Amino acid sequence: MAEIAAQLVAVERALWSGTATSITAQTTEGEIGVLPGHEPLLGQLVENGVVVIRTSEGEKKVASVKGGFLSVAPDKVTILADSAVWADEVDSADAESRVQGAENEHEKAQAESELRAVKRLQEK
Repeated sequence: MAEIAAQLVAVERALWSGTATSITAQTTEGEIGVLPGHEPLLGQLVENGVVVIRTSEGEKKVASVKGGFLSVAPDKVTILADSAVWADEVDSADAESRVQGAENEHEKAQAESELRAVKRLQEK
């Protein structure tokens, strides 16, 4: 199966680097899927979106991502996020309570993004 080098980096930490068979990200222009051989592009990530990486080893990695950019080059995909958290690091009960008790739309949207990432991780 074809592969492409990929990395997910947030301001506070590098989350993942390796080879992937596909990457899906939510951009301001809509959700985009990237496969090896994709045309080069630069996309702006939505403020509270989800990124899905299918690794060459068959693993599905899902992250809640807050802002940033997706850069697709002929040989590499780079996701540069303002912040990101892996879906398996999210405490669903805590995120649900933050949605209910959010003091502003920003807090609510971030918690909802985390819950969407958890849901995407659980999908086949």
